Amino acid sequence: MSDVIKLLPDSVANQIAAGEVIQRPASVIKELVENAVDAGASHIQIILKDAGRTLIQIIDDGVGMSETDARLAFERHSTSKIRSADDLFTLHTMGFRGEALASIAAISQVELRTRRHDAQLGTRLVINASQCESQEPDMCPAGSNFMIKNIFFNVPARRKFLKSNQVELSNIVKEFEKLALVNNEVEFTLMHNGNMMYKLMKGTFRQRIAALMGSSIDQQLLPVSIDTSLVKVQGYIGKPENARKRNALQFMFVNERYMRHPYFHKAIMSAYEQLIPEGEQPNYFLRFNVEPQSIDVNIHPTKTEIKFEDEMPIWQILAAGVKEALGRFSEVPAIDFDTQDAPEIPAYQGHVEVHRPEIEVDPAYNPFKTSSQPSATPRSHQHVSDRQAMSNWDELFANFERKKREGVDQIASQQPPQSQEAVQEQPVLPLGDLQSVYLQLKGRYILSPAKSGLMIIDQHRAHMRILFDRYIGRIHTGNQSSQTILFPEVLHLSAAQSVALQEILPEMEKMGFALSPLSGSDWAVNAIPAGLDGVDATAMIHQIIDSVDNGGMPVKKRILEHLAMTVARSAAIPAGRTLMQEEMEMLVADLLRLPEPNYTPDGKTIITVIPMDQINKMF
Repeated sequence: MSDVIKLLPDSVANQIAAGEVIQRPASVIKELVENAVDAGASHIQIILKDAGRTLIQIIDDGVGMSETDARLAFERHSTSKIRSADDLFTLHTMGFRGEALASIAAISQVELRTRRHDAQLGTRLVINASQCESQEPDMCPAGSNFMIKNIFFNVPARRKFLKSNQVELSNIVKEFEKLALVNNEVEFTLMHNGNMMYKLMKGTFRQRIAALMGSSIDQQLLPVSIDTSLVKVQGYIGKPENARKRNALQFMFVNERYMRHPYFHKAIMSAYEQLIPEGEQPNYFLRFNVEPQSIDVNIHPTKTEIKFEDEMPIWQILAAGVKEALGRFSEVPAIDFDTQDAPEIPAYQGHVEVHRPEIEVDPAYNPFKTSSQPSATPRSHQHVSDRQAMSNWDELFANFERKKREGVDQIASQQPPQSQEAVQEQPVLPLGDLQSVYLQLKGRYILSPAKSGLMIIDQHRAHMRILFDRYIGRIHTGNQSSQTILFPEVLHLSAAQSVALQEILPEMEKMGFALSPLSGSDWAVNAIPAGLDGVDATAMIHQIIDSVDNGGMPVKKRILEHLAMTVARSAAIPAGRTLMQEEMEMLVADLLRLPEPNYTPDGKTIITVIPMDQINKMF
């Protein structure tokens, strides 16, 4: 029997590694920009075509590479960052695995032009699917110029599962934000299809945040400064009133590397307890600085999952530091009294007798007397008489109650008495026969008797189903109308969200939305679908963008249903809202008229019935 275990060719091994390191064009940009930062670049230019499908070009002015280094850089496990395993615990660079360039070359066509600053000539290297096609001297600027063409051209299955250009561009912008935020001393330029998207100059961390997220965020930031022997934390947190229900701007970096750390996120959230409503998230931009040997970044190829040696004490330090920042910069106004030249007011020391002067009162004055003639009583006497009348309010109230009882008794005596037989002749309808009686449970469920038992309806899901069918019916018939907003609302989006919005804008217009672009990534909301009174338009659009972004862009034939579902979920009656009897009757009637009243469009139960047999067994 022949041997069955074979050593994989390098090209196949590199493609397998690329499946972990390179998932989409944004992954290529992350790896190449991190290499440029490690090379000491002060200016990095990113040029894209077709959201990176056709071309990803990264130009930097770093140290560059020699002819030998340029060729060796595309070999697997080749790196200039470490020399031994011990170097993994003293990392000061972004990359160290030596897999990125080999993985990129395995699934694309690569052209590299690079030159060292002390060399007269550079080198031009062409690689096609891990195969080196040519390498020759070249006159090029100092630094490196990577051109990645036709990503996944030799892996059709991977290229097929790439999303639309707008979605891929949105992912690229998100990755670009993480890289540009922490490297605020580097100039960045991002171009897509010949259009300039970003041009970021050198500046402080706060200036870089404002340049990326919009100038309006600058007034929402509170500085955080923590300096201990264990960790140093610098950055900014958002004011509690600027917390968001979704799409919160949350960035954490450790030793200039972006990280996701749910444990430290909980520490930040604990500082905001009682300051923001449940379900909302604060903005934060925090940079951690720890000793390299106290963290482990070699957990996942993307290097965003990082383990800390001292997580518990850092959690406590972080929570205390954020609380201190919120307390120090709280906007509770302090009352400052001007005491200069103010008269001294003695403090209250116990019972104080008040001696009022005796004032003569006109006995002929009656404050309750109605007369068209003006009273001749002096004004001062009138005020005193008013005080006397009000001092006898107990007596006046007693007289009022007595007269009220006398009036009620008089009216009752004029009504003919109702016989006991007449009372008994009134029909008494048992509760089980009141089909129109609805009870609300915990502000969430509607209870109603049914023939087979007790019917329970989820009010939020029921209204969501009604709205969904209504929107879909109007779209198919072309009768979807808009409701113009008297004062258009401004929708503040990030660049990534603005890109996602442009992708779904035609379908949103069919739904009844009317939006127009403003400066930067801001949009004006001019109209929303009719029948959405009292709905927060900007929050609803944020939810639409978030659902499309997180769930992936649906195919064109289903995008209208996706949008209709998101709008219906946002506009439906929320759980916890108390409904009147008429509202419950109308809601149930509209639901039962639908062809599919039992389930929501995404398959969740709306109506359930507890049979009488089961109810009887309970007793």
